This record gives sequence, structure tokens and C-alpha cells, in this order.
Amino acid sequence: MHRTFIELLEQNAEHAEEFDSRFDDVQDSQHPDVVTVCCSDSRVLQDHIWGNDEPGRIFTCGNIGNRVVQRTDSGEVVSGDVLYPVEHTGTDTVVVMGHTGCGAVTATYDALTGEVSEPAGIEHCLSLLKPKLEAGVESLPDDVSRAGAINRLVEYNVDRQVESLIESDDIDGDVDIIGVVYDFQDVYSGRRGQVHVINVNGETSVETLKDDHPDIDARIERLWEY
Repeated sequence: MHRTFIELLEQNAEHAEEFDSRFDDVQDSQHPDVVTVCCSDSRVLQDHIWGNDEPGRIFTCGNIGNRVVQRTDSGEVVSGDVLYPVEHTGTDTVVVMGHTGCGAVTATYDALTGEVSEPAGIEHCLSLLKPKLEAGVESLPDDVSRAGAINRLVEYNVDRQVESLIESDDIDGDVDIIGVVYDFQDVYSGRRGQVHVINVNGETSVETLKDDHPDIDARIERLWEY
């Protein structure tokens, strides 16, 4: 058996020893405070980002491009992964998290600006991102670098995913929907690994967000106010 998996089992044994008693209160049900929708990039560790070590607190969803929608026979709908905790466990906060240097956003950008061939499964994922990013690609500054374009589109994608949730009849208006970007590439101010708030319930103006949320004003930052 591959040594990497054996090491994972060894680390899981340590986890089980540490967490053995932490499941007592969530044996039969869950009522997480928040659902996070994050890119499944291996560099983005969802629970570690929030310092979470409490089972039942955060409902985590992951996919390439931190998408919140899926395609069905009746059209595009909020993904069941995201909707489940809101619909069935009383979760009233959704956090959509993009990250700097996102590969899915990069692939979508390349597909919109040139000829790119991807396996069918990846192409399906990109096809859910392309309609949301197309206008953003067209609006990019002429003098922006490739890396700068990608990171601006990361924000643009988070905004569009938040927008999809706000506009959905399946999400109650009382649910808070927050868009953030996780930075490990020194793109934003602050330390690597910090989360930067860019969107709260559809509001994207940094000035307005800082006025409305002075308790977190140091964590509110955008690259692009288009």
C-alpha cells in the first residue's frame, strides 16, 4: 500500500484520540452555525482557515471554483450541497470563499480568451463558471497582468456566486451571505492565510462595507471595484 495513505491512517489515529469525546453532543443531529463554500484546492484548508476543531459547527462544501449552483433538467439551481444545511439544519449564514491564484478561475479565463481543451468532467465545471465570468473578462483593465486578471476574476466570481444565492427563491432573505477571498500569495495586505471580506449580502463597496461593519473594517479589502 502507498506510504502516503499509511501516513494518513496514522494521522487519523491521532485525530481519533484527540476528538473521541467531541462528538458527544452531535451524535444524532447537526445544527451548524454556518455553511462555507470553498474551492477544493489542496492549499485551502477549510477548517484550519477558521481554526475550527468543533464537530457540528461548520458545514463545509468544496468544489473547483467555489460554485454554489448546479445544472438540472429544470435549469440552474442552488447546489444541494449548499442548500441542505440551510433547508434542513437551520443554518443562517453562508460564506462563499474564493482564493488567490484559483486554478478553476484561471482555466475559465483561458477558455474564454483562447482555445482550451479539458476532459468532460472539468469542462462541465467550467461551463458553470463561464457564463458568470464572461462579463468580468470583458471588463478587465487593458493594462492588467495575467496574475492581476486572475485575482480580479476571483473576486468577480465570488460576487456572482453570492448573487446567485441572493436571487434564488430557495434561500430565505434572512440568511446572511458573505463573500470572501483567502490569500496565500501576498496579493492583499496582511499576512498569508488571512481571509478578506469583499461582499456582504450583495454589497461590494469597500467604503460602504467599512461603514456598515466597523468591527471588521481591517479585514475588508478588494482589488477591484468594477
